[in-house]
Amino acid sequence: MKTIGLVMSAILALGVTGAAAQQITYPTKNISVIIPKNPGGGTDTSTRLTLEYAKQYLPSGIIFVPENKPAGNGVTGLIELAHAKPDGMTLGTTTVELAMFPHQNKSPVTYADFTPLVAQIADPCAVVVRADGPYKTLKELIDAAKAEPGKIQVANSGTGAIYDLATSNIEKKFDVKFKHIPFNEGTGPSIAALVGGHVDAVITTPGSAKSQVDAGALNILGVMDDHRFALYPDVPTFAEALGADAGVAMRAWAAIAAPANLDAAAKEQLVAAFKAVLANPDYQEAMKKQGIVPGTLVGDDVANMMQADHELYKELIAAAK
Repeated sequence: MKTIGLVMSAILALGVTGAAAQQITYPTKNISVIIPKNPGGGTDTSTRLTLEYAKQYLPSGIIFVPENKPAGNGVTGLIELAHAKPDGMTLGTTTVELAMFPHQNKSPVTYADFTPLVAQIADPCAVVVRADGPYKTLKELIDAAKAEPGKIQVANSGTGAIYDLATSNIEKKFDVKFKHIPFNEGTGPSIAALVGGHVDAVITTPGSAKSQVDAGALNILGVMDDHRFALYPDVPTFAEALGADAGVAMRAWAAIAAPANLDAAAKEQLVAAFKAVLANPDYQEAMKKQGIVPGTLVGDDVANMMQADHELYKELIAAAK
């Protein structure tokens, strides 16, 4: 009995130690969080959900205070975050546009101006078509594009935006040509155009088309990632659909970050807390209810993703000029 008691004490001690390792102890006041997007979108929703589940690790009486600052297509908020003190008292959400805007002369800040903490979203781009359309597989679509260059109309969320560049990446990879149809109002109108039969395909994320796919109106032909998308496990990757050397990876991500050179202790505590949030089944379920597959990357892994995308978009944007 004494031995059992000692074992139980050790297990409890480990549990307390593990919990303590996730605590964020440094703040003496509320932590400001800049969201450089309008309320209600995927970036805003995922950020607020992540903060809601992370607040349990804050000291008593301390909270996260999110504020939407979408001015200048989000660049104003990114600049404010980059220029904040690196003491952990100001955080913010960066998005994939951070990897694009510097190469389009739209932003003076890059991934190097931030300390990434957690990527709550890292959804792949996907090719979506009408369920009753002529293309039932990704190979059929690519073959048709090769046969008639420039005929297939592919919608996106705006010229120079991620889905437009994803289309360009497909063209470059497979030596095909599409007719780009930009909807500068955003993803919603581009999907509506596909549903209405005004375009042949759309590049977006699987979650963005979830309601139409689930209703049977649209099909996802393939995802631009090295693994299948959790919400639609039957949809192949490009490599699976077109061959092992056909892999392309493009992600629409959102990542909570701090200014560059964040205090080391604050970074360690924040990364540990966000890692615990990502592992929380309740959090995962809450995200999926919003049509979002929760991310898995924290800390340096997020930084590596951001740097890789910075280089990818540098190449794609230069080629498009």
